[in-house]
Amino acid sequence: MAGGGGTGGGRRKWRDGTGLLAVPGREDPVRTVIAASYRSRRRGLLGRDGIEGAAMLLTPCGSVHTFGMGFAIDVAYLDRGLRVLDVVTMAPGRLGRPRLRARHVLEAEAGALAGWGVGPGVRLSVTEGLGPAG
Repeated sequence: MAGGGGTGGGRRKWRDGTGLLAVPGREDPVRTVIAASYRSRRRGLLGRDGIEGAAMLLTPCGSVHTFGMGFAIDVAYLDRGLRVLDVVTMAPGRLGRPRLRARHVLEAEAGALAGWGVGPGVRLSVTEGLGPAG
């Protein structure tokens, strides 16, 4: 469904690529890398020096780890409809606990999600196929 609607997760078929994350109350969308294949989800943010000003959506995904990472990240656990279930900050070398009902995980540099207004109960939307790769 590349380039398709941005009203939530639903049962849409996600593909690896880029997109724009819309947060209610935030004027500017956030550049987002979409990791939907096993290979891209497994790599995630590993080997990167950061992801400043951008986010990564891992889908499907219910938990993450930060082993091998060189920086702390914010992790938002999302349900099928892209509603935020929980947000945590994880230091490098940690194993996150799985969240019941989590279908997607949104990652960003530590402190970014709060600055964007992402918190429990907020419903996000992602428009695929837009924005530069991150």
